Amino acid sequence: MTTPAAIDLELRKLTRYAQKGYFVGLHIRFTSPLFFFQTYDQAWTDHYSENAYVLRDPATAWGFSTTGWIRWSDEALPDPFGIFEEAARFGLTYGVTIACGHIHSRTIASLARDDREFLDEEIEKAEKIIRRLHEMTEPPGELTRAQIEALRCIAGGDRHAAAAAKLGISESALKARLTSARRRLMARTTAEAIQRAKDARLI
Repeated sequence: MTTPAAIDLELRKLTRYAQKGYFVGLHIRFTSPLFFFQTYDQAWTDHYSENAYVLRDPATAWGFSTTGWIRWSDEALPDPFGIFEEAARFGLTYGVTIACGHIHSRTIASLARDDREFLDEEIEKAEKIIRRLHEMTEPPGELTRAQIEALRCIAGGDRHAAAAAKLGISESALKARLTSARRRLMARTTAEAIQRAKDARLI
């Protein structure tokens, strides 16, 4: 099974528990996740973005400081700005946040329902899914020299023909290097591969 297919499978499993949607940020580095998935209602995501809630979201703050899981209703999760109350107005009445991974490559996920609190066993199953997603999307520790050279040329603005000539290889060989780099970085496009390589400080 390819990695994208495996990721999709795990996300479909997560949907079973998050009746009102979820947010998953995998390997958050320098405030930006390597992978980002969310299925909340668009009205809530628009409201959340327009009000810059990410800067005050207690679930996000908790996720960066703690590993494990916590219900949004837990008294240990203060909400001085009333963001959870706002979320409830959009149907995200009950929620849980799950966090794992090293602080320099943190994964944070939140799931929501509108009918009842999450059961412990549901949260534990969801946590296993999040941990699997975290592990299967672990950024590579390194790229080959050929992959790095190819990505650097394209990142520097060279077109395929110019990059191939600069490296002394055929255009088809250059494309093969870029394809292998995309696969290694789990990127759909070369531009995405370049950004992920930069985020992981591989180029």
